[in-house]
Amino acid sequence: MRFRQAIVAALEDEMEADPSVMVMGEDIAVAGGPFKTSEGLLDKFGPNRVRDTPISEMAFTGAGVGAAIAGLRPVIEIMFMEFLGVALDQLVTGAAKMHYLSKGQLSVPLTVRASVGSGTGFGSQHSQTLENWVTATPGLTVVTMSTPQNAYGILRAAIQSPGPTMVLEPRNLYAVRGEVQRGAAGLVELGKAEVVRQGTAVTIVTMGQLRTSVLEAVEASGIDAEIIDLITLAPWDRTTVLDSVAKTHRLVVVEEAPESGGWGSEIVAAVTRELFSSLSAAPFRITTPNVPVPYSRALESRYLPQPDEIARQLTQYQSTGTVPAPWWVLEGLSK
Repeated sequence: MRFRQAIVAALEDEMEADPSVMVMGEDIAVAGGPFKTSEGLLDKFGPNRVRDTPISEMAFTGAGVGAAIAGLRPVIEIMFMEFLGVALDQLVTGAAKMHYLSKGQLSVPLTVRASVGSGTGFGSQHSQTLENWVTATPGLTVVTMSTPQNAYGILRAAIQSPGPTMVLEPRNLYAVRGEVQRGAAGLVELGKAEVVRQGTAVTIVTMGQLRTSVLEAVEASGIDAEIIDLITLAPWDRTTVLDSVAKTHRLVVVEEAPESGGWGSEIVAAVTRELFSSLSAAPFRITTPNVPVPYSRALESRYLPQPDEIARQLTQYQSTGTVPAPWWVLEGLSK
């Protein structure tokens, strides 16, 4: 399946298994979704369960919160992650707090899907990841995807979750193909990272579309790296990451986020706090520069950490034990 087809399959299987599951969003019914991630669902399940909405994220996210409290399992689609900005109050102040405020009497089994990331030429206002908007919200689970298989499994697990879950979908992967096992065996456990590659020299933590880039970089560099796909950002899998770094004694986080305020800072801080005395080199992050995502295809490609840049930094880190400078510092573009 293509990545986007795996998402359709997950929605279809959950809607068949549970009549309380319904989907809402802009152009998700008649048009099959702006990225065809709900294609065919309207014909199969009808307009009561597959609903086009007005262009008002605040309204339909709020409707989703209310529907979830009332006993449904709504899946809300936010076309671009940036559009969630006008509905954050519904999600982080409403959905994420309701279980706590009601002393456990109310649950909000709401799934919010949003396409994220660069690489598709949508420019600075439609290409951000913005996971830092939601990862610091207690009561909200935040997950992302990297393969067609875990796209299927993560989305099904998110819909089944008893609490609100934010699902970040790297839109640059929607056309990627891969084998997909459907059914219960294809589900992914939320809160559990995946060890993509075993190794002993360094632990690399990544997620989303950069999983493939990291694999390519490690193969090119020849470094015996252990690669971890984080999958769940909140709450992230501390045990898997800490156990890996305790073995390798080194940590690199590769993330599609700006150098300032990226999610990897939390990983580095926790590892430094827990394993400082056993580290053989300083942990560091390979990130995007602190600039808006460029529209130019050439510049956008440079913006995202590419395999050759990841390999360069890994090689220097392993050979010298020092933290390498990013490309924009080496080229004198920024300090």
